[in-house]
Amino acid sequence: MTIAFTPSDTPPAEAGPAVPESVVPGPAEEAHGPAEEPAGPVMAEEPEFWEPSAPEPRAEEDTEDREEDPEEDRDPEEVDPVVVRDARDFGVYARTGGWAFALKVARSVRPGGQAAEGDARRKVSAKAFAELAGCSPERVMRHYKAWDMAADDGLVPQFEALVPGEDVELPDADVWISYYSSRNSAVSVRGQAISAAAEAEGIRPTKALEVAENPTALRAAILADPGTAEAARGALLDRMKEDPALQTEMARAFVRTDDLKKAVASESKAADRIGYVRQIVEKGQIKTPAGQTVEAPPEVRAEAERHLSLLDELDDSEEAGEWAGEAYDAVKGLVAKAVEEDPALRVQERRTKFYSSLQKATKVFEELTLDEVLEEEVFEDDMLQRLEALQEAIGSCISALRRASTAS
Repeated sequence: MTIAFTPSDTPPAEAGPAVPESVVPGPAEEAHGPAEEPAGPVMAEEPEFWEPSAPEPRAEEDTEDREEDPEEDRDPEEVDPVVVRDARDFGVYARTGGWAFALKVARSVRPGGQAAEGDARRKVSAKAFAELAGCSPERVMRHYKAWDMAADDGLVPQFEALVPGEDVELPDADVWISYYSSRNSAVSVRGQAISAAAEAEGIRPTKALEVAENPTALRAAILADPGTAEAARGALLDRMKEDPALQTEMARAFVRTDDLKKAVASESKAADRIGYVRQIVEKGQIKTPAGQTVEAPPEVRAEAERHLSLLDELDDSEEAGEWAGEAYDAVKGLVAKAVEEDPALRVQERRTKFYSSLQKATKVFEELTLDEVLEEEVFEDDMLQRLEALQEAIGSCISALRRASTAS
């Protein structure tokens, strides 16, 4: 008789001792040979015939399947101790993040290397610890300061409670980033302000700190990239709203630069003209050439609304000066026409204009000081002639006003 089976007939089992040839396993007692031997048929002691061709392909498939399977059943004692140590260290870091390394610093380092009172084991300085670790003292101190802040918050023990080699329970890994910064500038007052602003903008503090530490790089980006320049402009405007000193510095820089001074004057003029049109639309009032403020006629208000809608549709990149000038001239022309077509308004406009001119002339005359004029080499005959002409003009004006008051 012949007994033949393939490896797929039974589940795989751990390698065991070889089965004697005189023993023929039954269905429930099948066993594999040694691990190094390929799986194949198991025969009786005196087989009548054997057909090996059938099981061979399946044995090959089984070998491939076994190579792809993970070693789930492997005894941990058989794993290389170095691999076990690395895996456990990785697990500690996965759970605690940088706290695992901060603990090593906290229990071994004391600035200056002085031992704490009652400390039987001497700690070392950050410099000495860094030399042993092969890194910089600054990096060691960043871990030290992170532990110090966490200790102040009650998350970890104070330095004095730790001795070299001691293990303590550590916070979760996701808390580490709240206390540790990879940059020295982050621990300063300036750095903390930058970090807070970065978090408010939704970016990592390290990015903002890196930019702050490289002003030359920031300048190069602003000079080369319009997008960066636009972001810088917006940031400066926001900053100036709360920084009067910066406002003064920027204004001084503009007025000291001729091109910028002209640009500011041009933009200021355009803004005033747009404000004139906007006031008519929003308040329904017009300001006459003499300075009166009266209700705007419907046609004037409609024209102002049309021009204002065009101005509001302009992109930030488009020049508003020409559009503002056109809107201002159009609306102001309608205002002058409305004043002339209204008799009462026309009279009031001229009266207001006369009073304005008279007030200005009076103020100028009052500012004349005769003491300076009477000094030697200051007086000129032309001065007297002009004053006499002015006196005649004032006399004529007074006479005209008297006649007008008598006629009325």
